[in-house]
Amino acid sequence: MRDSLRVTLLIAGCLAIIAWFIGQGLTADNYQFFLSRRIPKVLAIILAAVAISASSLVFQTITNNRILTPSILGFDSLYLMVQVLMVVILGSTSFWVVHAMSNFMLSTAVMIGFSLLLFHFYFKRQDSNVFTLLLIGIVCGSLFSSVTGFLTMLVDPNEFASIQSSMFASFNNVNAKLVYWSLIPLSLCLAILFYYAPKLDVLWLGIDNATSLGVNTKQLTQRIMILITIMIAISTALVGPVLFFGLITVSLTREMFNHYQHRFLIIASSLLAVLLLVGGQWCVEKVLAFDTTISVIINLVGGSYFLFLLLRNRIN
Repeated sequence: MRDSLRVTLLIAGCLAIIAWFIGQGLTADNYQFFLSRRIPKVLAIILAAVAISASSLVFQTITNNRILTPSILGFDSLYLMVQVLMVVILGSTSFWVVHAMSNFMLSTAVMIGFSLLLFHFYFKRQDSNVFTLLLIGIVCGSLFSSVTGFLTMLVDPNEFASIQSSMFASFNNVNAKLVYWSLIPLSLCLAILFYYAPKLDVLWLGIDNATSLGVNTKQLTQRIMILITIMIAISTALVGPVLFFGLITVSLTREMFNHYQHRFLIIASSLLAVLLLVGGQWCVEKVLAFDTTISVIINLVGGSYFLFLLLRNRIN
């Protein structure tokens, strides 16, 4: 009963904050132009929040660790490196750079290809485990970040301006076509996650227990990793890299709800993520008057919360 009440309150809070966010400054004279700018922005926030929270939740399940996020595999760093490479190799006026949908499809294809290549060589080993994969991801993420930083020092300043917006989380320049198109792959990913949710419930008991109960853990991990890659590509393309947001939402969801079923947790974490992200963007625009960005707030709060979790786990 308590969980149902809390979910109801989250739904009411999300609807209220979304309506308040859209309605701010709306008049009878400017509603057409205003809604054409506001609705894609709000939809981008909602899609990014759902993608980040759902991917972080299932990632923690397959790693059996509550303080890890998909960013540790370096997928967001790979996305940024692809953006810089396209500008360096093709130029800032290239079709693959200017056309948002083609840019997104190419970047996502590269990320999925990298993940498939990584998983193919990794899972061929008989003694493979997820933590070795995490170490590989950390090394690859550092490599991608270093290459990105090196190339941004060499690129022309005018061309650097074309990729600077994708390097930081921002909701001010949202491409409406890309937002609406992202609904399709994200919906498919969520549907597949709901399909695998019962197996994820068993996997949360541990790899050995899940294997003894008939779950093919390696195959399930591979498929979930591909879904995580697609969702991270969607969120990074829409709003940019948000490092600690998934950690915040999933940890708070597990604190609020004493539940183990992933179908319920995906819905609850998505609602909480939408509430926090829309509310945070509203604070940036109305309270802080754009003196800072939402990514700065998320990294500050998320980094502090990450340190708190580390200290609490060490004490316990």
